[in-house]
Amino acid sequence: MSSFSDSNLVKKFDELNNTQQSIQTLSLWLIHHRKHSKTIIQVWYRELEKAKLNKRLTFIYLANDVIQNSKKKGPEFSKDFAHILPDAFSQAAKDADDKIKASLGRVINIWKERGVYDKNFIKHLRQCCMIDPSGSTAEHPSTPARLVKPVKADTSTRNEPKKSKKNDQEFSLRQEIEAMGAQLPANVDAEDLVQRLSDLENSASCDASVRERIAALPPEVSDISVLDKIEDRDSAEKLSDKVDEAALILNEYNRRLVSELEERKKVARMLRSFILSQQKQVSETERSLQDMKGKLDRVNSVRQELLSHIKNLPDLTLLPDVTGGLAPLPSAGDLFSLGNH
Repeated sequence: MSSFSDSNLVKKFDELNNTQQSIQTLSLWLIHHRKHSKTIIQVWYRELEKAKLNKRLTFIYLANDVIQNSKKKGPEFSKDFAHILPDAFSQAAKDADDKIKASLGRVINIWKERGVYDKNFIKHLRQCCMIDPSGSTAEHPSTPARLVKPVKADTSTRNEPKKSKKNDQEFSLRQEIEAMGAQLPANVDAEDLVQRLSDLENSASCDASVRERIAALPPEVSDISVLDKIEDRDSAEKLSDKVDEAALILNEYNRRLVSELEERKKVARMLRSFILSQQKQVSETERSLQDMKGKLDRVNSVRQELLSHIKNLPDLTLLPDVTGGLAPLPSAGDLFSLGNH
């Protein structure tokens, strides 16, 4: 693991790009050097100010990952970032289009939902981004930048016996989906769902390059018997560096796997909600179809009745020839005179 220095930190910020792996790798390195949190945040803000518009959003994503994933190790980043976040969000939202502002709003909403910062601070951040306090601005589903979700350990089953059968795990997941399905909005955005399913194709479990790196790690990083062979300090420091590097790779990959599992659960819930909404829509459409069929039957019934009346009308061709014209109708006087006779 590389040592900490201002120049090294600036170099890592320069190499940062808008991919989940890049953001999480740098986040893990920053958390490892959390004792330099004040220096890190000063350099982070300085580099954010100099960055182009799209990369400013990447800096915000990095801050989000660091803040949430460093909470277990200490509150340094959460407190130190709070002093600079309003200015940082103002810079990130400056001259930004609606998609970038929506992405910033999404970060703020996550912080609100997870209680990262209090309501007044969240409101202040929204004002800095010129986002409606109701949080009505939503990120467009086609936004290319993907928010890196922090890893949150699932402790709900910590004391439960570990299940070994795959079908038991699938049944447990189905139970969770059923339980959570009613809490999800019925109007799941189809484009967002498709995008999330597409993103899962590039998730950690599909990352062959990382698995190859893990498989290629030197055996001494996991073989405790190597400790007995250490004869001097240099050998110990070299082994320590190798172990640190291996731990960084494994911790990062493990974190990505946990994040992927959470994402897969969320997508499964979204699919469940989407299916329920489609079933509801089909049911409503079937009811509407039955109503239309009832109205059509009534129209056909009236039509048949009209045709029956038309058939019962006299045939005009059978009436006597009136080519000479009909006799004029009697006048009112004639009618009264006829009545006196």
